[in-house]
Amino acid sequence: MNATGTLRPRRLGVDTQHEAVVVLRADAPVCRAEGFEAHARVEVSSPRGSILATLYILHAGQMLDEDEVGLSESAWTQLDPQPGERLSFRHPVPSEAMSHVRGKIYGATLGEGQYEAIIGEVVAGRLSNVDMAAFLVACADGRMTPTEVTALTRAMVHGGSRLSWPHPRVVDKHCIGGLPGNRTTPIVVSIVTALGLIMPKTSSRAITSPAGTADTIETMTRVDLDLEAMRRVVEAEGGCMVWGGAMALSPADDVLIRVERMLDLDSEGQLVASVLSKKAAAGSTDVVIDIPVGDTAKVRSQAEAQALLTALRRTAQDIGLNLHGLISDGSQPVGCGIGPALEAHDVLAVLQNHPEAPADLRARALDVAAAVIEMGGLAQGAAAHGLALNVLADGRAWRKFQAICMAQGGLREPGRASQRHAVCAPTSGHIKAIDNRLLARVAKLAGAPHVVTAGVYLHAHVGDAVQAGQPMFDVHAESRGELDYALDFIGRHPAILHLESVA
Repeated sequence: MNATGTLRPRRLGVDTQHEAVVVLRADAPVCRAEGFEAHARVEVSSPRGSILATLYILHAGQMLDEDEVGLSESAWTQLDPQPGERLSFRHPVPSEAMSHVRGKIYGATLGEGQYEAIIGEVVAGRLSNVDMAAFLVACADGRMTPTEVTALTRAMVHGGSRLSWPHPRVVDKHCIGGLPGNRTTPIVVSIVTALGLIMPKTSSRAITSPAGTADTIETMTRVDLDLEAMRRVVEAEGGCMVWGGAMALSPADDVLIRVERMLDLDSEGQLVASVLSKKAAAGSTDVVIDIPVGDTAKVRSQAEAQALLTALRRTAQDIGLNLHGLISDGSQPVGCGIGPALEAHDVLAVLQNHPEAPADLRARALDVAAAVIEMGGLAQGAAAHGLALNVLADGRAWRKFQAICMAQGGLREPGRASQRHAVCAPTSGHIKAIDNRLLARVAKLAGAPHVVTAGVYLHAHVGDAVQAGQPMFDVHAESRGELDYALDFIGRHPAILHLESVA
């Protein structure tokens, strides 16, 4: 295309997450010549490469000149236009992957090559949110066979980097989620690596929760290590606690999860592929999976948990992973803090054996650590739990945590929010139930996870007695506006903590 058919790029600063978006004026010659319509997929090329993007049409206003194209942050980052460069446009070649997706919509069973094609286009950014939503819905509600789940898992592993370690056994753990404050990972890593096991732990950031493991650890040390730096830390300390996104481990998973959250969809097959592709890509050989079960957790019943565990074990065996499952109590949050820094303070209190450390977080971390120790072959049963307890109690876990943090870039104290508001019991009684989802929503409205000091601090758990006027939880925020958002939500949902009054 000659220069008259090209446009100058303008960075709009619009965050569209992973989806590349471009904006053209309706009267731009290239828009008329190519017959582009709003929300079409267009191929955008620079002198050094091309991307597929979703098109929006500007009909009014002066945001763009006639010879300009606006780029979202994702589109700008992917194209990385240099000064003086112009971009060209054309209709893309029809997607091979979408023909497979359409087959799945109509009930076809897909093979490994077809899943490889779909995931390849997801990773390359060639599928829109609508395309990926169609794929996810077509695979939901039991529409994937066990063989398909394995094929999808392998395709997701092959779609990114894969780590390997010079050790016959590499342990890992994962929690299915849906439980605020359940931040056992840094405690477990510290215990098991202090015993000599190899645990290169990669974790995710929050997507819809008030904190991801990487967000919490980042309040204490650096987590965005590249692969070479990660290897140095593991070589020195036997383990690490880093953000997996920095190493492109199963990158399709991160993209698909964002679309799933928009759909409020979390099918079993996709969940199994998501969890196990990350573990396989990280080079793990032995994995403990914690499945919390509760009325307001991600997994609602024991039957659902058993079915999920069966599916996880089957696919893990297919891809060569040794897997052990724990079905745990998911009826209420774990610990006191909900939000990155507040959860970090809980973690430090447990590691330092502080007398006021959350007992439930300590107990849960010891249970998971004992299961990892068993998989690592160091001890079994009560002996494994006793070994974990001793390492935590005598300070070895705390010293190992400090050493790992120093190797990753230094250890710092998590911050505290400047504004706090206590939510008090309206009457005397007992806490009968806590709604995990609503309480997590409060923490997010207060600013978590993006404001790392924001969130909720629990003073009472299920079964605790409270007196009228006694604080049940505090809301932490850094701005009055965010604090007001959270308090307004609490006012409209008075049963976040369900109080059974004393007669």
